[in-house]
Amino acid sequence: MSLSKQHEIHKRRFGRNLGVGLVLAALIAIVFGLTVAKVTGGDLEGALGSAGGTVDGN
Repeated sequence: MSLSKQHEIHKRRFGRNLGVGLVLAALIAIVFGLTVAKVTGGDLEGALGSAGGTVDGN
């Protein structure tokens, strides 16, 4: 009897854990994206343009 041989339940549990982890990562990415969109107010040009200075030199 080998110590490294895995039982079938371990393989199924790993697959389930991997699926739950991917779903959790997707939900975190969605919440992060919504937070960034809310903080910037949906105006990415204004947020990015203000960091670069003005075009007319004022």
